Amino acid sequence: MLGTLFSFIAAATSASIAISLYPILKRYNESLALGAVGFRIIEAVFYIVGIICSLSLFVLSQEFVNTGGQSISYFQTLGSLLLAASDISGFVLGAISFSIGALMYYYVFYQSKLVPRWLSGWGLIGAVLMILASVLTLVDGPPFSISGMLLLLAAPIAVQEMVLAVWLIVKGFNPSVIASEPHVGS
Repeated sequence: MLGTLFSFIAAATSASIAISLYPILKRYNESLALGAVGFRIIEAVFYIVGIICSLSLFVLSQEFVNTGGQSISYFQTLGSLLLAASDISGFVLGAISFSIGALMYYYVFYQSKLVPRWLSGWGLIGAVLMILASVLTLVDGPPFSISGMLLLLAAPIAVQEMVLAVWLIVKGFNPSVIASEPHVGS
């Protein structure tokens, strides 16, 4: 239950980050800024679907206990389906949506120089690796598991997102870029 609460907070936060960045990024590329918001909202929806599936597993287990263990194959099949739906929505579709949204705003960061290019370039590479990790997870098929290779592919974007957060808290966006008249492109 605590895990689903944290997952819900993560879903709300993922959309909130892109919404918060939109007013700044739209000055440099409105189409990509709006696309990033859209994909991060889609990401949040997939995470919420995963949460609902996880919570449904709890309800299913209670029903299994109430039936006294009857129809075990029915409950196992339904449980496997809910678990697979949760994993696909979170580990695959949510992660791909996150990565596409991240590609959009890291591209704007790279073009505009709002953050150092090494940081936005790291984000672009990390997002591509995250898409690869998600596709490999999908191709691997159920039961979905997080292997060492998938963690290795996801690590660059995970670390980069934390570094970007610290960078923005400590240094913020490049003040000379913010002060200059932005070039709006689509």
